[in-house]
Amino acid sequence: METELLRETKVTAIPQGNESTLPEGTPVFVTQTLGGNVTVRVGAGLFRIAKEDADAVKDLKLDHSVAEHEGDFSDEMVWDAMKRCFDPEIPVNIVDLGLIYDMRVEDLDTGKKAIFVKMTLTAQGCGMGSVIAQDAKTHIEQIDEVESAEVEIVWDPVWNPQMLSEVGRKILGIEG
Repeated sequence: METELLRETKVTAIPQGNESTLPEGTPVFVTQTLGGNVTVRVGAGLFRIAKEDADAVKDLKLDHSVAEHEGDFSDEMVWDAMKRCFDPEIPVNIVDLGLIYDMRVEDLDTGKKAIFVKMTLTAQGCGMGSVIAQDAKTHIEQIDEVESAEVEIVWDPVWNPQMLSEVGRKILGIEG
């Protein structure tokens, strides 16, 4: 979708991870709107606009609903929260992309939970790692029963396409 920015907007360059701003009126092409964040192409560059600034993109309609869960806390709630996080270049959530290597829940004396996640990236040189990890942390901490979340980026084992889930393979059109 071709559109423009309604105001000066903070963006993160993909895949470098450098922050900058784009001026009001900048023509943009929206390439992805998954997880509430927006990926836009400006000239030859790709940029991520955080969901907090998505309203700066003219005529953009986003679904801001959060999955509701019935009943007591479960690990599934955490996995579902992480499924709302996306690599800004790939239209597959970080769980189905196979980036989550470990998730551990610790009960705290407060009655709440601390969540510890180990994740990787599709490429070690990706400057977006801290942005994606922060997005996962934010989504996890939105669960009422969660007091804190820690998302650590690890490189062992190195990610490869075999780590994609069946859902991820279907989205990307990969057989087998």
